[in-house]
Amino acid sequence: MSVNQHAPHPLLRHRDGHHARVTFEELMFDLVYVFAVTQLSHGLLTHLTLVGVMETLILWFAVWLGWQYTGWVTNWFDPETPLIRGLVFALMIPALLMAASIPEAFGERGLVFALAYGLIQVGRTGFIVLQLPCEHPLADNFRRMLGWVVVAALFWVAGACVAGPLRIGLWLIAVLCEYVSPMFGFAFPGLGRSRTSDWTIEGGHLAERCQLFVIVALGETLLASGAVLGETAHWNSPILLGLLATFLGTLAMWWLYFGTAGKDATLRITNAGDPGRLGAYFHYIHAILLAGIITTAVGNDLVMLHPDRQLSTVDAVTLVAGPMIYLSGSILYKRVVYHVVPKSHLGGLLLLLVLVPVAYATDLLLMSWLSTAVMLLVCVIEGRVVRRYRARHANATLKH
Repeated sequence: MSVNQHAPHPLLRHRDGHHARVTFEELMFDLVYVFAVTQLSHGLLTHLTLVGVMETLILWFAVWLGWQYTGWVTNWFDPETPLIRGLVFALMIPALLMAASIPEAFGERGLVFALAYGLIQVGRTGFIVLQLPCEHPLADNFRRMLGWVVVAALFWVAGACVAGPLRIGLWLIAVLCEYVSPMFGFAFPGLGRSRTSDWTIEGGHLAERCQLFVIVALGETLLASGAVLGETAHWNSPILLGLLATFLGTLAMWWLYFGTAGKDATLRITNAGDPGRLGAYFHYIHAILLAGIITTAVGNDLVMLHPDRQLSTVDAVTLVAGPMIYLSGSILYKRVVYHVVPKSHLGGLLLLLVLVPVAYATDLLLMSWLSTAVMLLVCVIEGRVVRRYRARHANATLKH
């Protein structure tokens, strides 16, 4: 039974059993996150160290959390109502400040980042708590959520007031507060805990929102490659071949997501008995998928900037890590959608590992083509497997 049937509320989305469409208000909100993803990839490109990776990972989790929690709110509440539309647009201001401060988030703009992010999380959740009557089915859930985002905000601000490893540690605790608490139903002292069955989301809408973010991230990788090409004075063969390799690699990631499991994922979450639990899985898994895309974008930039350069250890790890993270996320995604672990992806991970020692005898351009070839091979194998799966499913449906 939907929340609307339990307790109608003027701000809630109208549920009529059909797929709720993504609104223009939500698409407008997503534009800020195009900028945020760009900032993350460029920041990692200039700080390709172990510390830089840790810092970028923490910032990525914050960016994803801000978007994810807003996505759940616009799934439950109608962005076309004046109050929710105003909320979404108001959140864009601190989101823009947060994104702009990413390059110096572990430097002099740490407090700006922490306050902007805290305002997004606490402000949005507190606003919803004020709008819902105490007896509403979602009210307790949002009060528990508010408790956790306030606790996390304290760690964000405390971390911004110190530097170095201490900031990393405090911000990591803040991230864990917001990532782990949903796993336990936002259990909070004195407020009880929620059940995923209480999270009566519209599954098709949530799946589409995740899919649109993947498009944003993939688009950023293409824009970054195009920007490097545009700034290059002489378009020689290596840089043009590098562009082709990065384009095909991006296309392979698109295919593994949209060409195989995209539609099936929407059907899976829409028809799930507990869409709230499945929606939570989707958001955790997409954090991994998108981290893979961002890391791949960094590798693409290295190829476009220095196609003839011999690979260092950092270069080799970066070019292999992006596709490996993406394939790992895709394995989890398809495990949820199809209840199987795709062998093509496991084979791809193994081949990418084999490329690491080979990398020292190659340059960035050749290594890019080798990793792209692995991804394209996974696409070909996975495409055949999915076609057979759909054919069997169609035959079984006809028989019934």
